[in-house]
Amino acid sequence: MLKTWTPPLDVVVVGAGVVGAACAYYAARAGLGVAVVDRGPVAGGTTGAGEGNLLVSDKEPGPELDLALLSLRLWRELAEQLGPAVEYEPKGGVVVASTAAGQQALRDFAAGQTAAGVTAEEVPAERLHELEPHLAPGLAGGYHYPQDAQVQPALAAAHLLREARRMGAELTTGETVTAVERGPDGAVCGVRTDRRRLAAPAVVNATGAWGAELAALAGVHLPVLPRRGFVLVTEPLPRVVRHKVYSADYVADVASGSAGLQTSSVIEGTPGGPVLIGASRERVGFDRTISHEAIGRLAAEAAALFPVLAQAAVMRTYRGFRPYLPDHLPAIGEDPRVPGLYHACGHEGAGIGLAPATGLLISEQLTGKRPELDLAPFRADRFPGDGLPADPADPSSAG
Repeated sequence: MLKTWTPPLDVVVVGAGVVGAACAYYAARAGLGVAVVDRGPVAGGTTGAGEGNLLVSDKEPGPELDLALLSLRLWRELAEQLGPAVEYEPKGGVVVASTAAGQQALRDFAAGQTAAGVTAEEVPAERLHELEPHLAPGLAGGYHYPQDAQVQPALAAAHLLREARRMGAELTTGETVTAVERGPDGAVCGVRTDRRRLAAPAVVNATGAWGAELAALAGVHLPVLPRRGFVLVTEPLPRVVRHKVYSADYVADVASGSAGLQTSSVIEGTPGGPVLIGASRERVGFDRTISHEAIGRLAAEAAALFPVLAQAAVMRTYRGFRPYLPDHLPAIGEDPRVPGLYHACGHEGAGIGLAPATGLLISEQLTGKRPELDLAPFRADRFPGDGLPADPADPSSAG
């Protein structure tokens, strides 16, 4: 017989990554009874494999940028509350171009962002070294984005959950949700796990790259697919990289829907000394095999942008799966097809940055408040189809 959670619950959050943690935090802060369930540890999925980027620099005007600007404000508030434990660094970002055409593309991109509320400052080639003394010579110029910041993602998730628990939330790890229960009217009435039943009128799908699986348990289609990425971690170094620095190609890679391997230089220092080097993207299902091609490309591109890194030892490599949706927007809010089912997934590589805004918007919907942003662009039913996605690059989708 399944054990039933006895205290009254208002919402079950499935997923203990940073997005699920933010949903739990803001729901608990709003006075709701919250349970968080994850089949793995806290930050055991995409969050634990992230760099912790809080970016507006890579987002064009539109719903995602609006979400990012709201999240940056919330991250600043959270940093004041949580203190140095989450390693919040408002260090800013620098985007560089290798050609005059690339610089013009950055200029055009920044003009639209500025109109939407982003601070973007053009940096001519001769002044790049004032921001980053170790950059390679010969670059055409760049843009400085002082609003960009960084946190340590696993610590951020853990401390948000700690605060949610302090406000009464329950956290259970190592427990798998096996069913989303629905009543005679089709509305959510709880979940079943491999241990017990949790009765609640709302369930939040914060399962990241596994969002399609949880949606399917509720009987709906959400085409979340994993997009694998690698990060290199160097030995501890003096602060040779001061900002989040990336090449102009990165913006195009983020917006691309290609299933093939893409790499572009994304480099940043950390408070502890190691330099983090990314970014790669490819859709290969949940294949965790080390890609020597991806790692080799990342190392070569980093050394080309920062020659000082050519002599640095790479201490380790880690990889994770970004939760990819075809239009590059997350699914946020109540699913019109299943009352009581809320989605908070599909953020691709921006989930850490967008987590607080996602959590706040979900909590506002849960409590009947008017959300601060229009959630229409993030509706989960915007994709056609009535079955699970089939990705030709995913071996598990064959047959």
